[in-house]
Amino acid sequence: QVQLVESGGGLVQAGDSLRLSCAASGRTASGRTFSRFAMGWFRQAPGKERECVATISWIGGNTYYADSVKGRFTISRDNAKNTVYLQMNSLKPEDTAVYYCAASNTFTTDLARYDYWGQGTQVTVSS
Repeated sequence: QVQLVESGGGLVQAGDSLRLSCAASGRTASGRTFSRFAMGWFRQAPGKERECVATISWIGGNTYYADSVKGRFTISRDNAKNTVYLQMNSLKPEDTAVYYCAASNTFTTDLARYDYWGQGTQVTVSS
């Protein structure tokens, strides 16, 4: 079983930066581990649907960003540390949400194709 644990959330002011981390452990029944998963960061604000923020392929050569975060957020991964990061700069109040990391067998923005999810970390940006 693959476990994902997010950290790094908090309360910040508009314009500040945060770096989220997602540490992975375990393996699937077939032996698949973190380095073979595409990873994604998602967020869900109160009363809104969960949305894809950024994704990264298992090697890290391909990335995707939602238009709302492009140029401000950077997703990266360190397969040696089994960790994926989300560097968030120039934060805005509309970035306030619970942020989740997730693992998928494919490089995709489709939430339904992510099989493993973390418990989420709250990010609150005050104006």
